[in-house]
Amino acid sequence: MNKVKLILALLTTAIFLNSCISKKLMKAEQDKYTTLQTEYATLQSRLKACDDQQTLSANQLQAKDAELDALQKQISFLKENNTVALKQLENLSVISSSQAESIKKSLENIGAKDAYIQGLQSALNKKDSLNLALVTNLKGAIGNLDDKDINIKVDKGVVYVDISDKLLFKSGSYDISDRAKEVLGKVALVLKNQPDIEFMVEGHTDNIPYKGNGVLLDNWDLSVKRATAVVRVLKDQYGLNPAKMAAAGRSEYLPVMSNDTPEGRATNRRTRIVILPQLDQFFQLLEKK
Repeated sequence: MNKVKLILALLTTAIFLNSCISKKLMKAEQDKYTTLQTEYATLQSRLKACDDQQTLSANQLQAKDAELDALQKQISFLKENNTVALKQLENLSVISSSQAESIKKSLENIGAKDAYIQGLQSALNKKDSLNLALVTNLKGAIGNLDDKDINIKVDKGVVYVDISDKLLFKSGSYDISDRAKEVLGKVALVLKNQPDIEFMVEGHTDNIPYKGNGVLLDNWDLSVKRATAVVRVLKDQYGLNPAKMAAAGRSEYLPVMSNDTPEGRATNRRTRIVILPQLDQFFQLLEKK
């Protein structure tokens, strides 16, 4: 009986020891497996980094190749231009002395023409400045009259003073009113301070046929009589030089607005003083050149 107990005890001890050894071996194997998994993940990460670096290097190499190709094309272009320039220099080097002299004279003529153009431009600028000063003086002298009654402007280097017939004359008449004489006196004061200025007085009408006495035949006669009436006032009452003045009648043939409306016809009925440009100054400049 004691032997049986002893055998049972030994078997139990053997089973227990075997179980402990199996657990330790399993734990060791699991730890080893975990370590291997970690190392595998590390190696995978390093492999991906290597692949990425290889891809980047390939892209950089491709970009460098493209840059090198562009530089080679630029070098070829510069070489070609250099060859053309050398050929041009060779052609220039065989120009005869007469051809060289001709080129020299051409360049001198270009310089002279450029100086001539600059002189004309300077004269035109001076003329524009004088016109601007004249307009400023006229507006200052006339004062705050309604633009519908009197308008002063510069167009293409010419100064125009438009005075409505409502301000100057009665309907169908060429007798200047006393109020109009005051306005003309202010204009005359500015013109008298510029003794070299020449001007023309133009009479303008609308397109409604003239119906008056037998002295005037039509609007053309009326426009001329109105222009000469203004010229006489400027000469007789304000002492302007008659040699610097001219009178002209434009009748209805140079309207500034349509005659289809009362407002347009009223605008067209006007007397215009045209400050004539000093063309002789430009002719003298041309003769010098």
